[in-house]
Amino acid sequence: MDNFKRLQRNSTFCFSCQKEYSCFNQCCTDTNIFLTPYDVLRIRRHLKISSEEFLEKYSIQPFTKDQKLPVVLLKLLDDKQRHCPFVRADGCSIYEDRPWSCRMYPIGLASQKTRIDDPRNEFFFLQSDDFCEGHASKQEWTIDAWVQNQGVEPYEYFSTLFREIVLHPAFEKGQDLTPPKMEMFHMVFYNLDKFRSFIFESSFLKRFEIGSNTLKKIKNDDLELMRFGVDWLKFCLFAENTIKIRGEVSENEMAEAESS
Repeated sequence: MDNFKRLQRNSTFCFSCQKEYSCFNQCCTDTNIFLTPYDVLRIRRHLKISSEEFLEKYSIQPFTKDQKLPVVLLKLLDDKQRHCPFVRADGCSIYEDRPWSCRMYPIGLASQKTRIDDPRNEFFFLQSDDFCEGHASKQEWTIDAWVQNQGVEPYEYFSTLFREIVLHPAFEKGQDLTPPKMEMFHMVFYNLDKFRSFIFESSFLKRFEIGSNTLKKIKNDDLELMRFGVDWLKFCLFAENTIKIRGEVSENEMAEAESS
């Protein structure tokens, strides 16, 4: 990050993206696009498919022995240029629901850890790819104006929820997640359809007390389900008192519910 100039929300930069540029769509090839949980939700809704189908068809989920948490990347086409599966000659076919990183380009954001330790350390930076003609534009933006223009606000809100888990103090103390808890993390954030089934079609509601208003919200509202999922993960990953256990549930039953 030392090679990039730090930009604040009122900092200015010049950029535009036009179909007339010879580089149009070039930024949509041969790149790693990490998908946030909200990215997955928006795109699979756009495509009118289940979260399971989206993950299977449009994502890769690499895993290494040193990996602490699951990650999801957009699966590129197996062609010479490694195109994004949603790019077309005239642009992005899912433009209104494109991922966070595509919206923010050419602006990058400092590491989440830096931001959560001290919000005053939040900073942005300008990515300047040699192929991109947009940097020669005279159209000026502030970071705030760019964020608003690109519709980033809801992405930032759900990124905050995500950070409550991925930057939890337990990880700084050396806690690692067991494979079942890794699967739980992945289900809650990336496979909401499966998480909803877990709640309503397993013995979950026999073991945990969930208010009727909450149940009504999470049964059909994916955003409410994701919010609830954060509380569930705080409970089952970090033993926080965010979910109420029914009095008759044994410790063995509770452990089974957390890992099922």
